[in-house]
Amino acid sequence: MSDPRKVVIHKAGSYDRLKIEPIDTPSPSPSEVVIDVKAIGINYADVIVRMGLYQSAKDLVGWPITPGFEVSGVITQVGKDVSKFAVGDEVIAVTLFNGYSSVLAVEEKYVFEKPESLSFAQAAGLPAVMMTAWFALFELAHPRPGAKLLVHSAAGGVGTSLVQLGKIADCEIVGVVGGTHKVETALSVGCDVVIDKSKQDLWAEAEKHAPEGYDVICDANGVATLKDSYDHLRRAGKLVVYGFSTMMPKTGGKPNWLKLISGFLRTPRFNPLDLTTDSKSVLAFNLSYLFDRTDMLEAFVSDLQGWLEAGQIKAPPTTEYSLEDVAKAHADIESGTTVGKLILVP
Repeated sequence: MSDPRKVVIHKAGSYDRLKIEPIDTPSPSPSEVVIDVKAIGINYADVIVRMGLYQSAKDLVGWPITPGFEVSGVITQVGKDVSKFAVGDEVIAVTLFNGYSSVLAVEEKYVFEKPESLSFAQAAGLPAVMMTAWFALFELAHPRPGAKLLVHSAAGGVGTSLVQLGKIADCEIVGVVGGTHKVETALSVGCDVVIDKSKQDLWAEAEKHAPEGYDVICDANGVATLKDSYDHLRRAGKLVVYGFSTMMPKTGGKPNWLKLISGFLRTPRFNPLDLTTDSKSVLAFNLSYLFDRTDMLEAFVSDLQGWLEAGQIKAPPTTEYSLEDVAKAHADIESGTTVGKLILVP
């Protein structure tokens, strides 16, 4: 293992706030393992953390902060009470921030075995996106077999995960992508139809494929599509919200405050009286606020391992960056042009 280091953000801002700093190798508490990190999953939430706009980062950590929710690597130390793992085990771990580190101490309950079929990069890119999709579909939406499911951003990390789990739930899936270069990725993971909104009228096409409306729509766009998503639900339909990406910049790395305020003011408010009359539901979540729900993590890991063993899901395509290129990785994920998962390799 080379000298340990991590990415530290001392103050909100653009890419220049991402500093790589040396750290000491941690000693595990009795219930922790120490992981020599081989790969780190990058999520869109990480750039929101850097901008100082991620509420749970402000509530739970403050400044300075190291972003990152998921890693894979090899265990190098175990605490005296650890029973499931030994030195040398290849594992995946989820973290409440602090993931952009080359070495990490993690509570045993947040660590699970890395499947042999996955590379370290593939493994690090699975937990956040797959658990987001799992929670959206199996904890909140509960689609029936044959349900019509519309997935925005269907070629991204969460999008490809939603599509795959939607097929496991026997849904008919319409995926939406923002560029022609993303169509093949969305089709490859199981979309029955892909709408390329860079060339097609999104909602006119959506109506063609579900004239009566959709049973479930998964939307992390925010103000740009939320109202239309709700309007295109059928009776008893469910809109699942897990992000607001269209309020954020695609270049420059800093929030546009006028755009943010405008987006906030234009974001639809759903009145319980209207929801009752419409017989529709709006469901929303942020997994970082659910980190203490290890019961759900255990259920998710069990499902994920079963699906991987059965060959029912595959890891999203990955693009790797060195730790020194973390700023470029952030710029790329903000641009909205990437597919699959971006991975840091320390």
